[in-house]
Order: sequence, then structure tokens, then C-alpha cells
Amino acid sequence: MSTPSSLATARRPGPHRSRTADDSGRGYWPTAVAVASASMMLPFSVTGAAVALPNMAAHLGSSVGAAQWMLNAFNITFAALPLAAGSLADRLGRRRVLLTGIALVGALSLLVALAPSMAFADAARAVQGCGAAAVLASGAVLAHSTSGRRRQLAFGVLGSSFGTGLAIGPLVAGALVEAAGWRSVFALVAVMSVPAWLCATRAPESRTPDRPALDLAGAVAFTAGLACLSFAFVRAGSAGWGAVSTLLPMFAAVALVALFAVVEQHRGDRAMFDVRLLRRPEFLAVVCQPFTVTLGFVILLVYLPAYLQGVAGRTALAGGLLLLPMTAPVLLLPLAAGRLAARTSVRAVLTCASALIAVGSLLLTTLHGNGSWLQLALPLLPFGAGVGLAFGVMDNAAVSTVPVENAGAAAGIFNTMRITGESVAVAGASALLAALTAARLNDSGLPTGAAARIAGQAVQGQVAEAHRPALTEGLTSAFHTLGLVLAALSALGAVLTHLALAPDRAVPKPGQGDGVRPGGVPKSGAGRQIRPSGRFWRAPRK
Repeated sequence: MSTPSSLATARRPGPHRSRTADDSGRGYWPTAVAVASASMMLPFSVTGAAVALPNMAAHLGSSVGAAQWMLNAFNITFAALPLAAGSLADRLGRRRVLLTGIALVGALSLLVALAPSMAFADAARAVQGCGAAAVLASGAVLAHSTSGRRRQLAFGVLGSSFGTGLAIGPLVAGALVEAAGWRSVFALVAVMSVPAWLCATRAPESRTPDRPALDLAGAVAFTAGLACLSFAFVRAGSAGWGAVSTLLPMFAAVALVALFAVVEQHRGDRAMFDVRLLRRPEFLAVVCQPFTVTLGFVILLVYLPAYLQGVAGRTALAGGLLLLPMTAPVLLLPLAAGRLAARTSVRAVLTCASALIAVGSLLLTTLHGNGSWLQLALPLLPFGAGVGLAFGVMDNAAVSTVPVENAGAAAGIFNTMRITGESVAVAGASALLAALTAARLNDSGLPTGAAARIAGQAVQGQVAEAHRPALTEGLTSAFHTLGLVLAALSALGAVLTHLALAPDRAVPKPGQGDGVRPGGVPKSGAGRQIRPSGRFWRAPRK
């Protein structure tokens, strides 16, 4: 789970806007508090659910697949719909969409807390993800109701709210599970939504009615593609990667994502996802950062608590405490990263962040179920430090590598790719960990079907006592393999970032003309240059 860009929904301004709050107006603080408190619910809805899942699945008697969908259903709609929610907010009213999002997150979380079955909880979580997407689009409420220093302060509070939710989410969820059971985790989100909604009612309304209509075809294709991919990962964990029930949805996902790209290319300036910006190598490098930076972070955030509860036999509270070396830097380092980038360059900070994550991933091979807190902190601390540094500059890098007029679209693409990467990571990591663990169980003589089922339960924190030694060895080995994969991805990301954000890349060569590609998209570096330090600056007009 990651912090949102302050420009994620601050699109090209339109001529028609409803009233906005003056910086000295009484609507400023209720607006800032509403958006900040609503935003804190989002990371907690992910981390809290992950901590509660082992107890929840055991209490409801859930199958492995149904339990996995409790995580996947929320992530799919949350990843696929922020741009669509932003478009609706522009046309229908930003406060109205924010209020609707808060109400959905709170009400559906209450339904999950009261769920009689995992299937009921899965359906509720899918709708809750829609509300979370609407809340994520709430940055536009701040962008259109504040200005100057107060806008910077408001977005600083917003970022801190996300960081706080990430840092204390596992700890608070673990304490709640221990004290009052898994239902209390979801009940807390419902309680948090009440003051957020009340404050949001005092936010000023604003809209841009001349914005293009909702890109329904693009939204449907993208959502369906993510759903098919998640379904393929769930089936891979039980039926195997070569099964027809795995390959068919995998091919469907590829086809739907390709269809989405065609639809967005055809819509041109009316697209919610301007794929033309991906032609810029430096922007493409930043957009790929979530797959090398936050991918491993969200995997550990979701599945390490289950490992600590299941294989290591820790309590939910102890599992949350053990994650602090990774989560605390994400709260503390983003501001320092911004200052460091100002003194050096965004390129240097992002490269260093990826290198730290690669080191932490390699050290993940030292993970053991009976290891001490210090042994667990060894890989988690550099991992968290790298993610914290990256969170402090990734949003700025995304909007700094495109012309100013494309900043809103760039931030929207970046946030979509970031949350999509997290959604794919949660689904894919479960399948990978289960498959590797099941292979180890097969070697011990268990039938394939039983091995897949027991391994899937272990990934979700439910360890069968009869197979504890084999599961401990198998799942620990699976995490070691995962660490090597993440290390390779992060190292590759560090190299590509260092090359793509090189100072001479954005400098136009003589004879390049006006620097505009066919279709009106500026070429890499048109009108922009990078100093030798790696900082972007706009070239003076002649």
C-alpha cells in the first residue's frame, strides 16, 4: 500500500468550477481532516485485513481460494477504478464522490465485520474497494479548495496519514485481533469513517462539468483484465500453473489489457489513461518503479504477518510489532528523502532506494521461523528504508518527467500503475509461495491435491500441526526464493532508473525540431532539461 500523488486527480483545469474555500475560510480544516482521516482508512483496510485473515478464515471455515479473494476482491476494484472515480468527481462533484467513497468504505467494512461467511465478506470487500478508489480520488478536493502554503500543508498531512496507516496498521490490527477478535478490525474502519464523513460534509463542492464523459469501455476492460489475472493466480495455487483453468483466465487477462490499451489509444485526449506518455523513456522508468519498489513491500506487509502467526507461532500482536523495522521508516523517511533529492537528485535517491531494497531482499534469505526480533529486523530495516526514500520522491519524479500540462495525466497513470502493481503482487505472491511450499510437501510424500490445499492454508497463516515441520521448512524456503526474485527485480530497477534518468537523456539533440511526437505528445525532454545534478528545469524561451 502506498501514498497517493497530490496531483493524482488534479487534472487540466476547466473553466467551470463551483465555489472553493478560501485559504482563510472555515472549510479548510474540515476538508483537510476529512481527506486525511479517510485516507488513513485505506492502508488499514489492506494491512488490517491481512493480519485478521488467519483468524477470520479459521472462524468462518473458509477454503483457501475464498480466503484469498477477501484480499484480491478489494485490491482489484481499488486498483482499477481511481481514474474513473476521478472522472466522476470532476463531473458530479468532488465532495459528493468523497462522501460516497467514505460511506462505502465504512458501511461495507461493517458488513464484513458482521459477515456470516467468507463469500459474503468477499462480495462486500469488492464493493468496499470501489469506495476506496473514490477516496483515493479525494486529492482533487484539496487541490481545488486550497492554494499556496496551505495546500502544501494539506498534502503533507495527507501523506502523513497514509504513512501512519501503513506504519501502525499491522500493530493496531494485531492488538485488536488478540483483544476482541478479527471482526473488531473491520469494525474499527467503520468507526473511523464516521468522523471522516462528518468533516467531509463541510468541505466545499467543486466540479468541472465540461470534462469528457466517463471512459466506461476502458474502465470495464481494465477491471475485467485485473479480475481475470487474479483468478488465474488463485487457480494456479490450487490447480497448478499449467492447468487449463489457470491458462484460460491468464490469456483472457492479456487480451483484456491489450484491449484496454487500444481503447485508450483510440480515445486520444479523452482517454482516462493517456498511453502516449509511456513513449517517454524517463517517465516509463518512473512508472515501473512500483514494480521494483512497492511490489516486495506490499508482499511482506500482507504475507509476513501470516507467516509469523502460522509457521513461527507468534501472536497477531507480536507479528505486528515485528514489522515495525519495515513500516516505521515508511512513516519517517519520505520528508527526508525530499530534502535529500533537493541536495542531490531524484535520480540518486531512487537508485539508492532500489539498491537498499535489493539488499533487504537478499537478506530475506536469512529468515527463519524461530529467529529473534533482531534477526528479522536485519532484512526488514533496509527494505523499509528503501521504500521510505522512494515514497518521498516517486510522485515528484512522475510529474517532473513530463511537460507541466501533462502533470495530472502523468500522476493518474503513475498511481494506477502503483496500485495495480500492488494488486498483482498480492495475488501473484500467494500463488508463488503456495506452489513452492506444495512442491516441498510433494517431496515428503503428500498427494498433489492435499499438498496444494495445505500449502495454501499455510500461506494464509493456518498451519496443520501434523505437517508443521515440512510446512515450516517449505514456506521458509519459499520466502527465501521470493527474496532472491525481489532482489533481482530491485537490482534491475536500480540500473534502469540510473540509466533512464541520466542528465543527458532529457536534453534535445540539435535538429530534433519542435520536440513533439505525432499525436501531440512532446518528445522526451522537449522544453525541459536536466542539470548535471539530475534536477529538472524548464529551458528559457528564446
